[in-house]
Amino acid sequence: MRDALVVFTPSGKRGRVPVGTPVLTAARQLGVDLDSVCGGRGICSRCQITPGSGQFAKHGVHVADGALSDWNAVEQRYKDKRGLIDGRRLGCQAQIMGDVVIDVPPESQVHRQVVRKAATARTVIMDPATRLYLVEVSEPDMHEPSGDFERLAEALRTQWDIPEITAGLDVLRKLQPALRAGAWQVTVALHNDHRPGPHRVLDIWPGMYEGGLYGLAIDLGSTTIAAHLCDLRTGEVLASEGVMNPQIRFGEDLMSRVSYAMMNPGGDVEMTRAVREGLDSLTRAISDTAGITAREIVEAVIVCNPVMHHLLLGIDPVELGQAPFALATSEALNFGARDLSLWGMNPAARIYMLPCIAGHVGADAAAVALAESPETSDDLVLVIDVGTNAEILLGDRRRVLACSSPTGPAFEGAQISAGQRAAPGAIERVEIDPVTKEPRFRIIGCDLWSDEPGFAAASAASGITGICGSGIIEAVAEMRMAGLVDRSGLIGGPDQTGTWRCQPEGRTHAYLVHDASGTGGPRIAVTQGDIRAIQLAKSALYAGARLLMDEIGTDRVDRVVLAGAFGAHISPKHAMVLGMIPDARLDKVTSAGNAAGTGARIALCSRAARAGIEATVRRIHKIETAIEPRFQEHFVAASALPHATDPFPELAQVVTLPDVSFNTGGGTHDGTRRRRRRG
Repeated sequence: MRDALVVFTPSGKRGRVPVGTPVLTAARQLGVDLDSVCGGRGICSRCQITPGSGQFAKHGVHVADGALSDWNAVEQRYKDKRGLIDGRRLGCQAQIMGDVVIDVPPESQVHRQVVRKAATARTVIMDPATRLYLVEVSEPDMHEPSGDFERLAEALRTQWDIPEITAGLDVLRKLQPALRAGAWQVTVALHNDHRPGPHRVLDIWPGMYEGGLYGLAIDLGSTTIAAHLCDLRTGEVLASEGVMNPQIRFGEDLMSRVSYAMMNPGGDVEMTRAVREGLDSLTRAISDTAGITAREIVEAVIVCNPVMHHLLLGIDPVELGQAPFALATSEALNFGARDLSLWGMNPAARIYMLPCIAGHVGADAAAVALAESPETSDDLVLVIDVGTNAEILLGDRRRVLACSSPTGPAFEGAQISAGQRAAPGAIERVEIDPVTKEPRFRIIGCDLWSDEPGFAAASAASGITGICGSGIIEAVAEMRMAGLVDRSGLIGGPDQTGTWRCQPEGRTHAYLVHDASGTGGPRIAVTQGDIRAIQLAKSALYAGARLLMDEIGTDRVDRVVLAGAFGAHISPKHAMVLGMIPDARLDKVTSAGNAAGTGARIALCSRAARAGIEATVRRIHKIETAIEPRFQEHFVAASALPHATDPFPELAQVVTLPDVSFNTGGGTHDGTRRRRRRG
């Protein structure tokens, strides 16, 4: 019986299974997080999956028709009785018949990701584009005939000095009933962008409206989507929600998605539909969380990278995959929510998208610039929005530079042997004793360290399931500080490191962090492949920052700001030990949290901020890493831990890195080398 290759997203886990293997069985064999409680009888529906189709260049897989078995009676019965989203299959029923890429949606995952994009407090002068106005409208007069809308416009002109209004059919249908129910007194929601033009009536209520008026600030990332529901009168954040970006099944990184669009006719349409459905579901979820109605959400600000920008708007991103990386438009946009099929909002709701800086530096980087204002800084500040595709800003009052760097998904826990997204049970903090070489760790959902009393009981609910991005960064850095990994990133053997935890794995070694295989649990180790994946990601990050420093003409920065949901959970010391960021005083390395989301909130609450960032973006100078020869030079040099040539004097003040080398057979755990015997 022949085998078939199956790749599961978003975990990235893959393997070969015999043809005819149920998807649920394959998931269990490969350690994929796919839920089921009914024993595979097609009753619980928790094992829903979404199969891919077409060419997946990143995974080296072509998914042909018939890659899964035909739709069966059990699935049809479930769909008839309880409903099943189009394109979904039941993992317990669908069998693998050929090479296939399968996405496990968040609701089918036992350990669901913690999308850590909470809102940070920020003082903003409230000047929203959408406001409420109470007006008295004159009654109709047979002797001076005019339409109700025209008399509403006249009332706004005389009572509020609003020169001109416009409205869509949704509002016109509500106009006459509202005027008469309110005895000719109505409250209107008017949208007025910072650019010249008429005010747009978004909604109308009879009399004095005392309900809510809300907007959404949305950070549409390549891996996760985060939304903050804000009160447009106070700026208060009422609720925050996050979901995985459903486009992950088409590729974890941006170029994989561009490749999917290039190689699969209609692939861009598939990805557009997926992200819009994800946004709409997120909008409905945040309304439910806050206990408000869809009608009360009248506006949204969306920030995203250029590829997500184009796919969300329904624009084929193929031009972004090749030089000169041309955008369809880099200007800020303002349009209706219905243009994006966002039905969980007011029918007349408006969408504002910040401008993009350049082909690979998008509206999310503009939002970070809005939140962090490097152009007003007296000292030289480096702002890094860490993610699957990192956006980097460097500047001060004199000038601001920007670039993007393709770090890939390793920082998110993907492409790591025991890696997973941030979810309860994932190791997120690691410490290794430099003398005993013994590890201890903390997992998401538990405040105790693994060597503290009560840890076993406190972690029993989630278990210890894998290691997430912040965990793998700390693990590799701790291994370097403990002398288990040398400068080149090579893991030493047990005789070289002095610990049995460095165990042979093929022709290399792996460091064992946790082993519960004896009781059916996972074996979590940091492999040589894991370290190489982190080296590739951190080298891209450092090389991008170094290019900007070269352009400015400096070897040092005064401050480093780590932005993004992932950046907020990175230890500055561990990041510097790895060489993810340039050398700086540790007290000058800070976290800005989800700066892109903060920038979106500022733009939601302030028309002046929108005008300001549109002007600022025009002054930011873009460096294109994809065609810059020095990027490769910096990348290679940055592969060492922390760096092959750049000194790290500030790091040396707080950390002494062992001078070990395991590249020959003669390294020892105390850093000396044995001579090779000849003959």
